[in-house]
Amino acid sequence: MNAEDGDIDEIAANWTIFSHRHQRPPDLAANGNPWLTWLMIGGRGAGKTRAGAEWVRAQALGLPPFAVEKAARIALVGETEHDVREVMIEGVSGLLSVHAWHERPTWLPSRKRLEWSDGQVAQVFSAEDPQSLRGPQFCCAWSDEMAKWRYAEAAFDMLQFGLRLGAQPRQLITTTPRPTALLKRLIADPSSVVTRAATRANAHNLAPTFLQTVMGRYQGTRLGRQELDGEIIEDRPDALWSRALLEACRVSAAPALQRIVVAVDPPASSGKRAASCGIVAAGVTEAGICYVIADDTVSGVTPSDWAMKAIALWHRLRADVLVVEVNQGGDMARTVINEVDPAVPVTKVHASRGKWMRAEPVATLYEQGRVKHAGSFAALEDEMCDFGVSGLSSGKSPDRLDALVWAIASLVFQPRSGPRIRAL
Repeated sequence: MNAEDGDIDEIAANWTIFSHRHQRPPDLAANGNPWLTWLMIGGRGAGKTRAGAEWVRAQALGLPPFAVEKAARIALVGETEHDVREVMIEGVSGLLSVHAWHERPTWLPSRKRLEWSDGQVAQVFSAEDPQSLRGPQFCCAWSDEMAKWRYAEAAFDMLQFGLRLGAQPRQLITTTPRPTALLKRLIADPSSVVTRAATRANAHNLAPTFLQTVMGRYQGTRLGRQELDGEIIEDRPDALWSRALLEACRVSAAPALQRIVVAVDPPASSGKRAASCGIVAAGVTEAGICYVIADDTVSGVTPSDWAMKAIALWHRLRADVLVVEVNQGGDMARTVINEVDPAVPVTKVHASRGKWMRAEPVATLYEQGRVKHAGSFAALEDEMCDFGVSGLSSGKSPDRLDALVWAIASLVFQPRSGPRIRAL
């Protein structure tokens, strides 16, 4: 390689030259005030992961203009440890790929940490385990896809207590938006700075067929506005549930439950193109308060796969019964479950009314404060808040919501001694 080629490679690797404006952090003192949180909200493929990896690289190596000193301790927080490894560290735009070979940190999977040659360390954390953030301390942090964390509030709070090293601890949050209370609170916080970008802003680095197909299919829809344009979509006016209602019914954990059911809404077909199989668990206390405790919905699987998933949840929760909707396939669902584990008690239910009419009594229970969510169920709650009179959510059948409705109905409207749930 001659000197000219080396110069070209160096220029090509210069992030300050080739990054989009939305991928570069704000000035260290934006609007005259030092910021603590950089909130990067963008659509799918907008370059959020690359921006996060480059920012962490700059913090670890002390690279101006993005950093004024080397950050000795860094937190990397994702929805799960698997997500941190596969996306934030080993992904095509992750931390290992953005470093030149001579500066690349050593990845130690068994210790869940990256180590740079001159002593800086980045530790891996899962938002599924907020308590793992109790104790360690950091100079900065990168949190990815916070809007879909199940225990977002608890994990975020624990992280804040650990940001206590260096002259000015800062954090970057990269996420596709959802209208969660935490995200809206961070946007309004005066110590936050927000950058936004739609998917099309990074079109040069995306496959043309992706843009044509996805834009053509989802552009202008609620899902497209959220996932492609990076907009925070609020409640639809005709929905039975609102974000505020669901936030008000959220608790950190369920108390002792007198009865637990796992409800299954099977798809009509199987295989990779099959609709989702809704699998939702709920329980009820002696006082008659219901708690939603799990959403193990799966998609694109065979009947035996979803049956095993539902039965595994039934065993894990020590539930009383599997409630299975049999409009699709008649007795097929019960037969599949019996083939996997004949000891599991199954109660069949049959829908005699439309989805909206079945869901209305359950929505009323929420309004009365008789249903709680033990944790956050982002995908389920998205379906609930976009469920309209058409019986669809984001243009699709709300399989998670259907399973939820059967679970709550079986706990509230079904006499314990009765052999069947009344049709809704």
